[in-house]
Formats: sequence, C-alpha cells, structure tokens
Amino acid sequence: MPLAVYILGLAVFALGTSEFMLSGLLPPIAADMDVSIPQAGLLISAFAIGMVIGAPLLAVATLRLPRRTTLIALITVFGLGQVAGALAPSYELLFVSRVVSAFACAGFWAVGAAVAIAMVPVNARARAMAVMIGGLSIANVLGVPAGAFLGEHFGWRSAFWAVGAASALALVGVVTLIPRIPLPAEKPRLKRELAIYRDGQVWLAITITALAAGGVFCAFSYLAPLLTDVAGLDAGWVPTVLALFGIGALVGTTVGGRVADAHLFGVLISGIAASTVFLVVLALFASSAVVAVALSFLLGLSAFYTAPALNARMFNVAGAAPTLAGATTTAAFNLGNTGGPWLGGTVIDAGFGFSSTAWAGAAMTVVALVAAAFSLRLQRSRSRLVASSATSPFEAPKAVHTERT
Repeated sequence: MPLAVYILGLAVFALGTSEFMLSGLLPPIAADMDVSIPQAGLLISAFAIGMVIGAPLLAVATLRLPRRTTLIALITVFGLGQVAGALAPSYELLFVSRVVSAFACAGFWAVGAAVAIAMVPVNARARAMAVMIGGLSIANVLGVPAGAFLGEHFGWRSAFWAVGAASALALVGVVTLIPRIPLPAEKPRLKRELAIYRDGQVWLAITITALAAGGVFCAFSYLAPLLTDVAGLDAGWVPTVLALFGIGALVGTTVGGRVADAHLFGVLISGIAASTVFLVVLALFASSAVVAVALSFLLGLSAFYTAPALNARMFNVAGAAPTLAGATTTAAFNLGNTGGPWLGGTVIDAGFGFSSTAWAGAAMTVVALVAAAFSLRLQRSRSRLVASSATSPFEAPKAVHTERT
C-alpha cells in the first residue's frame, strides 16, 4: 500500500473527528446556545448536508485541477472552518461554519478517495479505502471521545480548537508527503463522468449506502443523551462509551477491508443485517447500561465492517468516472448522516423518547438490506447474461469481471 494512502488516512482522522464529535457535545452546545437537543442535533445534519452537496460540486469544480494542490486547499479551508466554529457567538453562525467545513471535508474525501483508488490495483480497492476509513475509525476511537472529554472539562469550544490544530498537522503531512499526482493524458470529461448515473446499479449503491449509514447514525447521533437519560450512566462515562464505538469501528474496518475484496456482497449483507439486529436489541434494552455499552461497541463494528464494501461497490459500478464515484460515495454516506439524525430528532420531538431512535434506525437498515439483496440479484443476472454472450459461437470470448459473494 503506497505511503500516500496512509497520509490520506491521517488527514481523514481530523475530518472524521469534526464530523462525529458533536455526538458527545450536544448537551453542552444546546445549553450554551439556548436550543433543544434535537435542534443541536441538526448541526450534525448541517455537516452532512454540506457533504452531500459539496462532494459532487467540488468533484466537478476540481476535475481538471492538480490533485495535490486541491487537497492542500481543501484541508486549509476545513481548518479555518473549525476556528470559525470555535469563535461562533450564535447557533446560526455555528450552523454556517459546519456547512462550510463540510464542503471542504466532502471535497477532500472525494479527491482523496480517487487518488487512493488510482494508486492501487482493482483487487486492492477495498483495502485502500479501509486505510482511509481507518482514519475515520481512529477518529471515533480517539478524536470523538477526546472531544467529549474536552467539552466536559473545558467547554465545547475547546473541542473545535483541538480539531483546528489537528487540521494544521494534517496540512503539514499533505504538503510534505503526498506526491504530485499527474493528471491523466486524456483530460477528464464531465459528460463522460456524468454518464454513470444512467446505471441503475449506481443508484442502488447510493440507496444502500445512505440507508445503511443513516440507520446506525440515527441512533448514534443521540447516544450521549440515551446513555445518560435512559441507561442511567453518569455523563463522565460518555467519552468512554464513544471510544468503545470507535474501537468497534476500527476492528470492523480492518476485518471488512480484508474480506470485502473477495466477498463484497457477503460483507454488505451480513454487515447490514448485523446492524439491524443490534439496533433492535438496543431499542428493547436501552434502559440497561451494560447492554447499551456493549451495543455501542457492536454497532461501531457492524457499521464500519460494511463501509469498505460500500465504497468498493461504488467504484466497481462507476469505474468509468473515478472522481465522481468518490464524490457520490461521500454524498451517499452523508445523505444517510443527514437523514438519520433528522429522523432521530423527529421521533424524539414526537415524544417517543431517545430509545426510539434505535427503532427508526432499524427501519432504515431493513430497507438497505432489501436493496442490497436486489442489487445482488441484478448483479448475478447481468453476469450470467455476459457469460452467455461470451460463449456464443457468433462472438469472440470477453473478459468478465464479477464480484464474489
């Protein structure tokens, strides 16, 4: 695996910490900004909305720009967005700072993923994405709990300052260690890249990714109040439980990345099914502190076990447009990260309580599971059709790329 891929993973650590750290900061932000916890939860959705919109827009805008220069510019803007968030005097300005940071984060993910995929062979794509997602997992192990700890002891703004400092370190790494990536001899054409959206499998991949991510983060976004108000844990336990989620994510990413290249649909279906089961059990036994803590670990494991396969699947069905494939994957994940917290906040506002977020999340992952099964069926039908054409006496044999289940 090229060193540059690991550097991208390190940069993703800063991005991921900012994206998810609000899960442990909602109560103090809500109190300081004089808003409800569901309103504070919309800051998570704001970041995700910025990612959804920013990923394809920045992918298109930077399509013909040097990759290294683009990464440097984006990580710089992201760091400045963290500073703006730390200084924000009102909820509205904090909201705007989250959207701006998300745009930069989305662009970095899209361009970084395309760079990582371009540097490895086809049969190592899931492992390359696992390295980048590993940065996200470590963010959940270290960054998110550290943010919750800082918020508890030094105020929530200190967490934003810390991410700003981490962004500066990431910038140094990108400037000094990411090589100049030459543009292809044939310049990318937007019309050709946009053609991927004519493929139904691309839209299925978007649906599966959004629902699988959204289901888990529907519950995870409100994990802090669930642990304290429903499971009865002291607020001091929240950083530890968030770290357990991150450890599960790191384990899941490592295992999923190694298995997904050979058994992509097997990882997709088993991972989403596991998340569904864990969410249902959490909804039923959220009042038990032991169960809630254990399921925090297991949900991190199942969600991130699936993530490398979700990324690799998109690049497999949209290989003709690697830049937009990366952007589309980023947008799909964050479409789920937008819808999940919104749905969770909706059921809380309706009076169903914090544990109802797990039921809502399970409903999302069930639909994702159905979509994955349908995608697998279409994949098998297409493979049989191509194989049949290849053996026709009227045509020359064709090379067929299939994904093992």
